[in-house]
Amino acid sequence: MSNVKDLKLSASGRLNIEWAEKEMSALLEVRKRFAKEQPLKGLRIGMALHITKETAVLVETLKAGGADVWLASCNPLSTQDDVAAALADTGIHTFGWKGQNKEEYYQNLNAVIASRPHITIDDGCDLVSEIHLKHKELIPSIIGGTEETTTGVIRLRAMEHDKALKYPVIAVNDNKTKHLVDNYYGTGQSAIDGIIRATNILLAGKTFIVVGYGSCGKGVALRAKGLGAEVIVTETHPFSALQAKLDGYRVMPMAEAVKEGDIYCTVTGDKHVLNMTHFAAMKDGAILANAGHFDIEIDLAGLTKASSAKRRIRPFLDEFTLNGKRLYVCAEGRLVNLAAAEGHPSAVMSLSFCGQALAAEYLAKNKLSPAVHTLPVAVDDDIARIALKAMGVRIDTLTAEQKKYLDSWEEGT
Repeated sequence: MSNVKDLKLSASGRLNIEWAEKEMSALLEVRKRFAKEQPLKGLRIGMALHITKETAVLVETLKAGGADVWLASCNPLSTQDDVAAALADTGIHTFGWKGQNKEEYYQNLNAVIASRPHITIDDGCDLVSEIHLKHKELIPSIIGGTEETTTGVIRLRAMEHDKALKYPVIAVNDNKTKHLVDNYYGTGQSAIDGIIRATNILLAGKTFIVVGYGSCGKGVALRAKGLGAEVIVTETHPFSALQAKLDGYRVMPMAEAVKEGDIYCTVTGDKHVLNMTHFAAMKDGAILANAGHFDIEIDLAGLTKASSAKRRIRPFLDEFTLNGKRLYVCAEGRLVNLAAAEGHPSAVMSLSFCGQALAAEYLAKNKLSPAVHTLPVAVDDDIARIALKAMGVRIDTLTAEQKKYLDSWEEGT
C-alpha cells in the first residue's frame, strides 16, 4: 500500500539511493549489525520524515533490522518523487509527493498512523501531535518515538511541560553528533545551496541577514561569509548574540538590519520573525528564505494579503510587489534546503540517521517513561566512533594511568 506521484520514476530513485549509500558508510555499518541481530523484528515503525535518498537508506536499514516500515513525508515540498517511487516499488508503504496541499499532507500522515505503529520516527512532531490529538487509542501500544529536528523537540518539550506527552520520545536532535554535523555543517551548506538554486544570485558583496544564531544559524552564517557576503546576525538570546559578535559578525535588532539586508535566511524555529513591519522597511529586490522546519518564520500570509501583485519568476522563487517595491521569497517560505535543493549531503544524514536507527533499537530494548529523553552519551560516542571508522580515521586511547588519574581526586599540585 503506497501513494506516490509516479512509480515509473523508480529506476531513477534507485540510482539516487545507491549514490547516497556511497556517502553513508556509517549507517551501512549499523545496517550490517541490524541484519544479523534483528533488534526490530516484529515491530511496525511509522515515520514522518523528508522522503529523500538519505531517508531511503535509513528506511532500508530499519527494514534490515526486522521492522515493518510505513513512511509519510513531513513537509509538503521536500519529497523526492523518484525516491518515493523506488521505496514503494520495493514494498515499503510510502505516502507522499512533492507539492502536496495541506489536506493531502494529513491524509498521508494518517495513512501511516493507520498502521498502528509500535515506534514513531518524526521530524517536526506532526506525527506525534496528530496521534495525541486524534488517535489516543493507539498510545497504549506505542513503545516510544524519536524526533529529528529542533522545532519538533521544542513542541515535544511544550507537550511535556503541559503533561500532554503520553509516551516516551527520544530527542535525536539533541545528540552531539547531530547538532554538530547536521545542524551546523549540514544546514550551513544545504540552506545556501537552496538559496543559490532558487535564485542563482552571487552572494559575494551582498549583505546577508541570518535570523537566529543557534547551531543552524552558525552554519549558515559561516557559509555565507565564506562565499564573500557581509553577514549580520539578529538574535533575541543574549548568549547567542554575544557569540555571534565574538565570531566576527555584526549584531543588531531586525529593525536596523532590514535597512541593509539583501538576502535573509530565518533559522529560529519561531513564528513571524520576518513580518509586515520588516517587509515595509526592506530594500527593493530583497530575497527572503527560510531554513526552519515550518513555513511560519516568514509571515507569508501577511505579505500575500498586502501585496498588489504576485508572480512566479522561477520554479522556487516568487515575486511580491509591496508598495511599489519587489520582494522575492524562496520555496514558498518552506525549508529552502529541501524544497529548492536536495537537503543535507548524504554524509551528514548518515550520522543523523545512525542516531535514529540506534534510538529505535534503544526503545525496543528499554522501557522508558512518557517524557522527552536523550540517548545515553555512550551511544552518541558510538556514532562518532562508527563515523570515524568509516572515514578511515584512527584516534588515541587513554592509558590505564590516564584513566585512573581522571577517575581520582587525590593527586594534585
